[in-house]
Amino acid sequence: MNDRPILLVEDNPMDVDLTLRAFKRRRVTNTIHVARDGEEALAWLPRWESGEPWPAVILLDLKLPKVDGLEVLRQLKQHPTLRVIPVVVLTTSAESVDVQAAYHLGVNSYIVKPVEFEKFMDVSEKIDLYWTVVNQRSY
Repeated sequence: MNDRPILLVEDNPMDVDLTLRAFKRRRVTNTIHVARDGEEALAWLPRWESGEPWPAVILLDLKLPKVDGLEVLRQLKQHPTLRVIPVVVLTTSAESVDVQAAYHLGVNSYIVKPVEFEKFMDVSEKIDLYWTVVNQRSY
């Protein structure tokens, strides 16, 4: 069992609900924290610096209010210690410019959100299995 939380950075209430339902159905035991815009996501950095448990993975949408997902990714991956936290972009954008920008900034994985719930369940299962069970962390 993994006791590290998952940070979901998503502004669309329907997508937040879909993600939480998919993880619940998968019986993901990690606590899920939700940041509803890029500013809320960046507010976690000082909390982690002060000792709160780092997440097993950050699921990051790109199209966010206040601070966009690429800027969140940039600031996280430029941080001297927190940059090792795995970040998975989970977004509706399949635009090659977004994919290239995310990988250029150091994203660990880029997934285009499936629209159908059952396909999203498959994606959530793979995220859970890989990032919270299989993957070995250095922190």
